[in-house]
Amino acid sequence: MISRSLARALLASVALMTASVLLAGCDTDQVSLATNAKANQPVPPKLLAAMVEKDMDLQSPILVRLFKQEAELEVWKQTRSGQFLLLKTYPICRWSGDLGPKVREGDRQAPEGFYSINPSQMNPQSAYYLSFNTGYPNAFDKALGRTGSQLMVHGDCSSRGCYAMTDEQIAEIYSLGRESFFGGQKAFQLQAYPFKMTPVNMAKHRNNPNMPFWKMIKEGYDHFEVTRQEPKVDFCEKKYVFDATRAPDAKRDPVFDASAKCPAYVIPEDVVAAVRGKQAKDEAEYARLVAKGTPVARMNTGIDGGMNKIFAAKIPEGSTGLSEGAEGTTLQMLAMAKAPGTIPGHVNPPKPNLDAVASAPAPQEEPVVAVSAPATGTRVATAQPAEKAQEKSSFFSNLGRKMGMGSSDTTATTPPPQATASVAPAATTTTPTTAASRLKAAVTRFVPGHDKSKDTAKDAPKPAVAAAKPAEPAKPDTRLAQTRPAQKSSAFDSAPPPPSSGGQLSGAAPVVSSNSFDSRFSAMK
Repeated sequence: MISRSLARALLASVALMTASVLLAGCDTDQVSLATNAKANQPVPPKLLAAMVEKDMDLQSPILVRLFKQEAELEVWKQTRSGQFLLLKTYPICRWSGDLGPKVREGDRQAPEGFYSINPSQMNPQSAYYLSFNTGYPNAFDKALGRTGSQLMVHGDCSSRGCYAMTDEQIAEIYSLGRESFFGGQKAFQLQAYPFKMTPVNMAKHRNNPNMPFWKMIKEGYDHFEVTRQEPKVDFCEKKYVFDATRAPDAKRDPVFDASAKCPAYVIPEDVVAAVRGKQAKDEAEYARLVAKGTPVARMNTGIDGGMNKIFAAKIPEGSTGLSEGAEGTTLQMLAMAKAPGTIPGHVNPPKPNLDAVASAPAPQEEPVVAVSAPATGTRVATAQPAEKAQEKSSFFSNLGRKMGMGSSDTTATTPPPQATASVAPAATTTTPTTAASRLKAAVTRFVPGHDKSKDTAKDAPKPAVAAAKPAEPAKPDTRLAQTRPAQKSSAFDSAPPPPSSGGQLSGAAPVVSSNSFDSRFSAMK
């Protein structure tokens, strides 16, 4: 059986060359297809054996599904019974952008949705070994004003809005598409998803702003899951419609326009019943997962795309990015596994988008100040009214700026004025969140095998050291201190503490100017 399939493949290639020679005067693309050795590689024997086992013909129709989060490309093929079965799953070497549909030219987004691939979209002369155009934008995308061009599935493991495979992988996928066209398939369907549309994934991403779009394309996902037939795709009222047929009383087939009102149509009752049954189970499981508190997926703003774990394990400092990491194992353990194809030396693994990280707004978090309990016998001033505290704070802030002790962009490291004390308690310095600190956190999060405990120790605030010996405090007016009632003392008018080692109270933290190098740039160490 395998030898007969190989013979058919060779005969088909010869027939294509003969036909292209006859058409040489009017179709140069056909000539290039016939003379391009890369585009005419035979289907590998292992795939032919899998087809025989699954009762598939070499030239039967195919269907392709893509999943960003799983970083996988599935090739389904029609069996002799007419249903589609999964033939092979290919790990995706690289995809770019974020989870979500492509919106505009240059956004680096790999598209999501349903697309149709015909022979004219196959590119045997691709700069990325071999490729085929996804067909983005489709009628739905155009109705929403979305833009973009030349979005491909190609080789070379390099992506700028595409789905990139290794050269060996795209050669197999290309050969499967070519054979399906030889068998009479006019176009094969490409379904691109953010992730497998399971209840657990829908629960994890329930807060994502793309969820309405994802629920819409899940309808087509469900149609394929229950029928194992390629769903018929139409568009109207700026939405997808799946498996629409003529209404019983209609005299002609419905005409769809992505921007116009939907025509009268029906969906076969058996398909409707099967889809509703699946969706009811999915919704019940989704509700159960949400009720038990399934964590919401973290929004990884600024991370550029993903990579299958099998490829990330082979690259120094490689990471899976927005794709799923290695569950139950590590990238180091996967490094011993054989990669499905050659990984080029110029491969660019997922990493933070520097521009996106730098321009992202800093999180609005209130500074947390740790205040130690006062020692026995220490006098604590009563809290001042807010108005008086603000007046004194403003006076001393202005005085400090005039003396060159601070600036308008210096982050304060002292406790709020509402709770002043005669003895300055030890406090944790709140370091401002900067673009550099966010970038460092993003980079270290995506380096496999990185020991975060070392970063914690390294980034811990070091004991502050006074830059210069503090000046001797002025001698207090003892007469004023004796006449002042103890209950009205405050941080601003209490007598200075008796001198101790270094001119500080025993147990108090040394005071450092708020605009010192150590306090302002501790996050960069």
